[in-house]
Amino acid sequence: MSTPLQEPTFWILTALAGPPLHGYGIIREVAALSEGRLSMRPGTLYGALDRLTEAGLIEADREEVVDGRLRRYYRLSATGNATLAAETERLRRNVEAASLRLGRSTPAARPCTPRALGGLA
Repeated sequence: MSTPLQEPTFWILTALAGPPLHGYGIIREVAALSEGRLSMRPGTLYGALDRLTEAGLIEADREEVVDGRLRRYYRLSATGNATLAAETERLRRNVEAASLRLGRSTPAARPCTPRALGGLA
C-alpha cells in the first residue's frame, strides 16, 4: 500500500498531467483545478518541485528565456503519472466507501475540462 499524497503534491501532479508548465503556470493551474482551495506561494512551489524532481515524479521539460528571465517547464514523468493514477483510484474508493456508509449512492463525477484530464487517459 502506498502512502497517500499530500494535498499540494496531488494538485501539482494533477496540474502537470497535461502539457508542460512553468512555475507560475503551475501556481495558476493548481488554483484553478482546486477551485481556489489551494493557493501556492512561489517559495513553497519551488521547494516542492525540487523534491518531486528528486523523487522522479516530475522532470524538467525545457528551459527558455522570457523577458531576460529563465523559465523552466516541468512535465509529469511516467512514475508520476502512475503515482497520480494510483492516488486518484485510492481517493475514488474512499469516496465510494464513505458514500455507501452515509446511505448515498456514489456522487456523480463533476465534469472536468480537457486540460484537467490531459495525460491520464
